[in-house]
Amino acid sequence: MLVDRNLKPKLILFYTWRSLLYYTLLAIAVFLLHDYYRIFSLSIPFNTITALSTAIAIFLGFKNNSAYDRWWEARKIWGLLVNYSRVWEREVRMLIRNNNPEEQAEIKELKIKLISRHIGFVNALRVYLRKPSGFETKETELFEEENQYLEIKKHLNNDEYVNFYHKVNPPNYLLDNQGDDLKSAFEKGWISDYHLIRLEETLIEFNNIQGMCERIKNTPLLRQYSYFSRVFVFIHASLLPFAFVGDLHLAMIPISVAISFVFLALDLIGERTEDPFENRLEDVPMTALSITIERDLKESLDEPNIPSKNKPNSDGVLL
Repeated sequence: MLVDRNLKPKLILFYTWRSLLYYTLLAIAVFLLHDYYRIFSLSIPFNTITALSTAIAIFLGFKNNSAYDRWWEARKIWGLLVNYSRVWEREVRMLIRNNNPEEQAEIKELKIKLISRHIGFVNALRVYLRKPSGFETKETELFEEENQYLEIKKHLNNDEYVNFYHKVNPPNYLLDNQGDDLKSAFEKGWISDYHLIRLEETLIEFNNIQGMCERIKNTPLLRQYSYFSRVFVFIHASLLPFAFVGDLHLAMIPISVAISFVFLALDLIGERTEDPFENRLEDVPMTALSITIERDLKESLDEPNIPSKNKPNSDGVLL
């Protein structure tokens, strides 16, 4: 997620330089052929481009609103994950208990295991959602699944991690294991009927959160919106120099390039916002949120190795 108020020029140029080069060369060519060499009369009525500009602005506005709704929904879902993670820690700590002194060490070990595995689940969900979906754009950053999952190994025991790594849906596997441990604790008398139901309801919420994330991940914004917005912006930028050259002459070059850049930027904003789990700069900051959850849960266990808060990098990007 981009958090700096001002974007770095190098970041903007990285995604727009090819289009800006095309706009500039086209405007120069139109000026030379129309005004300098006077080979062709290339001017078209200004009203033509006015109608097209209005239509494209409405279209891009609708697309960007839809894209932002998807991004904001994803952020709210991860906000729920943060909240329910804190609930899970509190429920595990308070609801699993027994008066037998001989079982206290085993109960404490189970509590640590359930909380640590949940931290693994949060990180597994983050990695699982950032895997390439097949419809992401070519700017998607390199995703190294093996290295990402290695970070989760410290939250699981060795046997569980081996099974986890080879699962089709690793986060769901960890939730199933949570349920198995709760069942075992219930059979040992460490959890009452009511408390088991309450803990299971929290696990269901984690399933719901994962399902909502998968819905956004696996259902892109309608491809026709993305495709035709690019086509319309290209047509609009290609016609602008012809509409301005008759009245503005040389000044047409910077003006047409500037207006084309505005429409290009609007199109890119929607395109790069519509898929919030694609391992890109504009993504929901799942790494930072995962660290927040880990910090909160480890603090409750009085662990000394609490990770430091994730901070934006030099480009103002919070992952």
